[in-house]
Amino acid sequence: MIINKNIVIERSGKKPILLDSFYPESKENQPIIIFCHGYKGFKDWGAWNLMAKSIAEAGFCFIKFNFSHNGGTMENPIDFPDLEAFGNNNYTKELDDLNDVLNWTQNHFKSNKWVNTSQICLIGHSRGGGIAIIKASEDERIKKFITLASVSDFGTRTYTVGNLKEWKKNGVKYVLNGRTKQQMPHYYQFYEDFKVNEKRLHIESAEKQLKIPHLIIHGDNDTSVKVDEAYTLHQWNPDSVLKIIEGADHVFNTKHPWEQENLSPELKIVTDSIIDFLK
Repeated sequence: MIINKNIVIERSGKKPILLDSFYPESKENQPIIIFCHGYKGFKDWGAWNLMAKSIAEAGFCFIKFNFSHNGGTMENPIDFPDLEAFGNNNYTKELDDLNDVLNWTQNHFKSNKWVNTSQICLIGHSRGGGIAIIKASEDERIKKFITLASVSDFGTRTYTVGNLKEWKKNGVKYVLNGRTKQQMPHYYQFYEDFKVNEKRLHIESAEKQLKIPHLIIHGDNDTSVKVDEAYTLHQWNPDSVLKIIEGADHVFNTKHPWEQENLSPELKIVTDSIIDFLK
C-alpha cells in the first residue's frame, strides 16, 4: 500500500489544500475515490484513516483532503488552530476547493498505471455530502457518488438561519465546539455568499437532475442530521440506493481521537457497503 500523507496543493491567490492518498500496488486502473469531510471536520478526524485504508485495500485509490478554510493549517492539520480561516469559509469556497482537488488528482495520477483518472467517485460526510451532491450534478468527471449522514438543505442549517439582524450588525456569530471548547466564528460573509449563490446551492434541484448512481447512507440514531434527510434525498432521486444503519449516530459510532485499531461495527458496515456499491 502506498500512503502519501499531507501533500500540499499550492494555489495561486488561494489558500493551499492538504491532501492524503492511499492506493495498493496490486491492481491496475483503480477507480479514484475523493472524500469530503463535514462541518467542523478534517481529513484525519476519528476513524477516517482506517476507513480510507480499508477501501484502498479493496482496490481503490482513496483521496481525502482538508477544505482550505476548515480551520486547520499546513503545519497543524488536526483541529482548528486557524479560526480566522474557519470564519471565512463558505460553500462556494468548498466547491472551488473540491474542483482543484479533482484537477490535481487527474493531473497527478495521469501516467500512473495503478490509477484510472477517468473513474472518479465522490464521498461526502454531513455538510460534505451536500457539497458532493452539488458537485456531482455540475461535473461530468464524477461517475458515482456516496453520501454519509448528508444534509439535504443548506438553507435550513444553523449557520444560515438565526438572528440575521444581529449577525449582520456584529459581522460575526460564534458556535461552541463541544470537543475543543473553542468559540468558532462565522462571519456574515457566509450568509451573503449563500444568498448570492442560492440557486447553485439548492440541493433538491441538484439531486433531482442527477443521472449517475448515488448511494445514501445514514444512521437511524443521528442527532446532528436527522435520518429524515436521507429519506428526503432518496425521494428526490428514486434511482438512488438507500441504506439506513441501525443504531448508528452521525459519525457511525466513532469519535475523535479514535484509539482503536478497528472500525466501529457501524462504520465497518458503511465501508463494506461503499465497496459493494463501487464494485
